[in-house]
Amino acid sequence: MNPRPDMIEFQDVHKYYGDYHALRGITATIKAGEFFSLLGPSGCGKTTLLRTIAGFEGISSGAVMIDGKNMAGVPANVRPTNMVFQSYAIFPHLTVEQNVGFGLRKDPMSKDQKARAVAEALEMVGLKGYGARAAHALSGGQRQRVALARALILKPKVLLLDEPLSALDKKMREQMQVELIRLQRQVGITFILVTHDQEEALVMSDRIAVMFEGEIAQLADPETLYRRPNSKKVADFIGTMNFLPARIVSEAGGMVEVEAQGFGAMTLTTEQCAAAGADKAGAMVGFRPETLTILFDGQTATDRETMGTVAEVVYYGDMTYYDVKLDGTEVPMRLSMRNVFGRPVLDLGTRTRIAWSPGALVLFR
Repeated sequence: MNPRPDMIEFQDVHKYYGDYHALRGITATIKAGEFFSLLGPSGCGKTTLLRTIAGFEGISSGAVMIDGKNMAGVPANVRPTNMVFQSYAIFPHLTVEQNVGFGLRKDPMSKDQKARAVAEALEMVGLKGYGARAAHALSGGQRQRVALARALILKPKVLLLDEPLSALDKKMREQMQVELIRLQRQVGITFILVTHDQEEALVMSDRIAVMFEGEIAQLADPETLYRRPNSKKVADFIGTMNFLPARIVSEAGGMVEVEAQGFGAMTLTTEQCAAAGADKAGAMVGFRPETLTILFDGQTATDRETMGTVAEVVYYGDMTYYDVKLDGTEVPMRLSMRNVFGRPVLDLGTRTRIAWSPGALVLFR
């Protein structure tokens, strides 16, 4: 299988607003046909970076390449991109088909060809038969689909999505996540999503760039970001991560001997270490809530076992989240258990056995 070519390339991109350094040396590539996400907190520069692709923002230095061509001086309206905005920007006085076909109004194709293109775009986003409906009569999810159809009808090489699901309720947002994944696979073009929602990025993306303060902190596939974050800051931002103080005892031959509060002595591989240059007094081990398991009566640990006390219980129906204070620790750790049939939900104050494995830990140092 041939590797996909680069569709977007950022070459040491900097952006200043006066004295404010919004983008700080961004260097990265996005592949053709990739579903790529820019993820980070508000003000981290992700939307600014997206707008540099679209041509809505100029850059102070560096280069933005699209399909091998430098976009310096290329205006937004002739770039091979289109954007779906957070507000959708639907024209309320137009019908659905008029909204979708708006970008074709100066195209030399015939009226019948335009009508067929609009019909195909509406079918693509699941709105077949909605063409004559008034845009103001649509639900939030339907307006989002119209905005997608209007962008895709122009057949861009890159579709830019600026937090397009943020205005939807939870159930509709989850439904549209699946629809966007299906749509991206169907059309096969590069999708670039800006979001501050970690779960949304993990669900939808082939790769994710996590951004803080105008820089890319880590760029990786969702599983790598979740299982092997390269810093405590990334780990803390992506999902829920527990941290325990630790001391590095020795390091040799690709193995690291560690003593962690609540867990004791263990051996980790260097692949489990998030960064080099250890500060032995400030080391920590991190682990996700699902990597710890409560042992009920008769169950035995497959690896390691410790004891703890239930400090909080939060029931979610399919899952129960426990805050458990492990023996020898100062702060309760978050632990998740699936509510399978017959498994009890523990009460506050319950003493319980906890199974864990050194292989699930990440060492931050």
